[in-house]
Amino acid sequence: MQNEQRNILHFDLDTFFVSVERKRNPKLIGMPVIIGGQERGVVASCSYEARAFGVHSAMPIRQAKFLCPQGIYISGDYDAYTNESKAVTQVIDTNVPLYEKASIDEFYVDLTGMDKFFGSFKYSKELKQKITKETGLPISLALASNKLLSKVATNEVKPNGQIMIDFGEERNYLAPLKVQKLPGVGGQTQTVLNKLGIYTIKVLSEIPEEMLIAKFGKPGASLAKRSKGIDESLIIPYHESKSVSTQESFLSDTIDTEYMISQLSNMTERIAFELRRQDKLTGCVSVRLRYADMNSESKQSSIRYTNQDHELIFAVKQLFKKLYTRRQRVGQLAVKFTDLIQGTLQIDLFAHTQEQIKLYQAIDSIKKQFGSTMVLRAKGL
Repeated sequence: MQNEQRNILHFDLDTFFVSVERKRNPKLIGMPVIIGGQERGVVASCSYEARAFGVHSAMPIRQAKFLCPQGIYISGDYDAYTNESKAVTQVIDTNVPLYEKASIDEFYVDLTGMDKFFGSFKYSKELKQKITKETGLPISLALASNKLLSKVATNEVKPNGQIMIDFGEERNYLAPLKVQKLPGVGGQTQTVLNKLGIYTIKVLSEIPEEMLIAKFGKPGASLAKRSKGIDESLIIPYHESKSVSTQESFLSDTIDTEYMISQLSNMTERIAFELRRQDKLTGCVSVRLRYADMNSESKQSSIRYTNQDHELIFAVKQLFKKLYTRRQRVGQLAVKFTDLIQGTLQIDLFAHTQEQIKLYQAIDSIKKQFGSTMVLRAKGL
């Protein structure tokens, strides 16, 4: 199926965390800036000056300091990045009818039909200028017939670039690019393709779909489509989630503390995964329990913004221990996360080691494919 003639705009804030820090401290402009956490953590973002030394996102901080000892290392500021992201979102929200906030620094806008009134690319450039003028942040854009093309093209014109891919030119535009430029082609897939002698998207697009399916399974079909510039995914309208929650009623009331804690752990893991799936972080956790006499009690606690299982489970357990003091039978438990902000696992690179991040990414990959209850902590089984 050929792409419908849509006009999909992709915005990507250039080295967003670094840009926010430079906005707060202009002396950082032109310097190699690395945003990251503790010594055992990894790089969350880095400036182009730092990249010239070989530093890149997700690199261990120790390695970054070896490559770029003269770099300016900054721990990172959740609140500042969230507030700046909201400011950009507000500009987009007041100027377009339909958009998707893909992450804290990335947006898709559907401008289909706008050419009937005035040029989509002209409007895209004007909106880019408006965002930079009102927020002081540099941003790149690409306009194409689908989300895949616009995202790839934006990455190619960074920093502070803009480009339009004409309808019908999708395959030609992708052809000379390396296979790893395609979203979804990670290190392992790239290695397999390279071993097969496939280095460019042009060569990949010429491989029969059935061969890619035989090699990669079901994802091979998607890979075949994307290599030809075909992407039918729709814009997911943006709205702010106020909270995520879950509750569980027991078949029979219980006073078994260990059992209740294990159930709370399972419940917490499920909605923590939902947070990560939505690219959200929470700053407030609450636990509610309902006794056999139908009376309920609850407690909540403010925490550092996170979406990581071990931190949230710890907070939930602490609340439960403070809450469950009556030693009466309990019939229902509930966990709720509020004070949600936009933020991906990337933002949480500040506080976690590379091994922890890889573990979460692997677990989430399994959950997305087979369901959120497929992988549970041993304590919660």
